[in-house]
Amino acid sequence: MKFRSTLTALLGLFAGAAGISEAQAIEGYAKPWQMGLQEAVSPSMEGIHWFHNGLLLPIITVITLFVLALMIYVMVKFNARANPVPSRTTHNTTVEVLWTVIPILILVVIAIPSFRLLYLQRDIPAADMTIKAIGNPGWNWTYEYPDLGLNDDGSAKVSFTASLDENARDIETARAANVPYLLKTDAPVYVPVNKTVKMIITSDPDGIIHAWTIPSFGMKIDAIPGRLNEDWFKASRTGVFFGQCSELCGKDHAYMPIEVIVLEQADYDAWAQKAQTAGAEEAHKFMTAKLEARAQLAQK
Repeated sequence: MKFRSTLTALLGLFAGAAGISEAQAIEGYAKPWQMGLQEAVSPSMEGIHWFHNGLLLPIITVITLFVLALMIYVMVKFNARANPVPSRTTHNTTVEVLWTVIPILILVVIAIPSFRLLYLQRDIPAADMTIKAIGNPGWNWTYEYPDLGLNDDGSAKVSFTASLDENARDIETARAANVPYLLKTDAPVYVPVNKTVKMIITSDPDGIIHAWTIPSFGMKIDAIPGRLNEDWFKASRTGVFFGQCSELCGKDHAYMPIEVIVLEQADYDAWAQKAQTAGAEEAHKFMTAKLEARAQLAQK
């Protein structure tokens, strides 16, 4: 299934219709020479940002500076010139107690917010919608929207398979097409903004372990053959967000991207209605045309 969709058109939509800048709209993937975590657009990722930037970095900075100062002090005070006769001290109870107790206290300080964050990630709230993602042996993803209706055999009426977009396979072609290298898919996942999305993740029974990961959402969950795993996210703003399979799953592991487009509720409803009546492929073409038209209007 090959769809024509450009990131530029989507950026125009979000800048013109969703009320955010183009720079904000493209923050869904890591940039060359970027330092730090990707922008947080979900409660889980906001918690990860605080845990990393507000707690871990200050602690490791203090520890690093303390060890550096201690090393300098030792080199200056206890070198051969300052102490021609070396000390024969072999035991110091106070020091041994301190270097045992202080690391324990540091680990407790880290553990408490860490457990709270893990609980937030794994305690799935009441979902507004559900999407099932299946990792395939062909190194692509199949997505099902059971909330949009079921067939007589119980399968979802709205489903599609997303593979790496051909424009993103080669770095020069990706630059010319203005799409993220190895991240653009030919069939993105559509979700509404500010809605809790429950993800059911699995892998084809004849396949291998994959992992569905979106860094900006702060989520990563294994797709295991024959087993259903659950995760969730709630995107706080519209935009285009990318991820990749995060398990070493074989020869095409690097070519198994994930693309999620977060829309305003009205746009998502329009996509969903079209997908129910005409199929996912036509719905994607419909939404792409709609976004391109809106982008051109916003530019005028």
